[in-house]
Amino acid sequence: MIVPLKSRRFWQDFDWLLLAAAVLLSLISITEIYSATMAQGTEHYFVRQAAWVGVGIVFLFVIAAIDYHIISEHIPWLYMLALGALLYTLLLGHRVSGSKSWVGIGSITIQPSEFIKMVAVVALARYLSELRSTKYMTLTQILKACVIVFVPMGLVLLQPDLGTALTYLPAIAVGLFVRGIRPVALISLILGFVLFLPAAWLVLKPYQKERILTFLDPERDPLGKGYQVTQSKIAIGSGGLMGKGIFRGSQNQLGFLPTRHTDFIFSVVGEELGFVGVIGTLGLLSFIIFRAIYNAQTARDNLGMFIVMGIAGIYFFHMIVNVGMVIGFMPTTGIPLPFLSYGGSSVLTAFIALGLVMSVRRCRYVN
Repeated sequence: MIVPLKSRRFWQDFDWLLLAAAVLLSLISITEIYSATMAQGTEHYFVRQAAWVGVGIVFLFVIAAIDYHIISEHIPWLYMLALGALLYTLLLGHRVSGSKSWVGIGSITIQPSEFIKMVAVVALARYLSELRSTKYMTLTQILKACVIVFVPMGLVLLQPDLGTALTYLPAIAVGLFVRGIRPVALISLILGFVLFLPAAWLVLKPYQKERILTFLDPERDPLGKGYQVTQSKIAIGSGGLMGKGIFRGSQNQLGFLPTRHTDFIFSVVGEELGFVGVIGTLGLLSFIIFRAIYNAQTARDNLGMFIVMGIAGIYFFHMIVNVGMVIGFMPTTGIPLPFLSYGGSSVLTAFIALGLVMSVRRCRYVN
């Protein structure tokens, strides 16, 4: 069922605080992207980001107006279309930075693997919510749940796009944890993951191995692979308490910091807005995550709860990995910061996810 936007209940149940936090983050994003790219006057990255934010807000309201049960009913078809889109991308997509992850639609280029994360979240949520009411999942049920997420994740890995593929993991991890698995099964999964790591090293691309080695030893290649993180830490550290001021960050304005408007936008925030800006930005992101968890706790049913918890897990993973990356605590993976990093697919996915959270929230009291 689609609720007309004129509906009084729709506006009463709408989470305006959640939307306000996302809009504030987007305004910070547009400002800092302009600061990071103002020397590239012909590109107008900030205008594109603002346009994607506007489109994202429209998508948020549209999805929020749709009962998430309707989305769940159609998820098998959406899931098959998603796999088809990933196969198309793998065969005929555009290659950017070594990964065939992009598809051109007219003058617009999108990354299907970003949007398909939300399809995987809803598909997994539907499966978990339909399991019979027992305390723990069986091994067969765990394997089926893993297949739902790992199939699209595997297609993303083949592109190859390790960073985006990793962002599918929080959905299955949170879903299994919330649904309940036996301690023995949990330990087995952890051990299996640890044992898989040496084998994973054999299939990593040379540049991916180099990123991990540089993370373990930053001085290994300070002017090459380690340059980006080194400059990022310098930028954040030089911001001090209040920052150098918008448009005044030396690492940013003088071009010492690579990819500063995308994966390393948080470094620009740290340099220009300082510790106060960093805390404010992380505070807004944390508010969105905890507010989503609250909406999951008040959800009408398990389906809504699993959807929102999966989204909260993805938001949290993006935040931890991206921030850890820019301060040198994690390897460089190319995982964007929600609502902040430049990129239409990333921004649109973040708002679509928020629309699903809103849909679950507004259906709390529907009989």
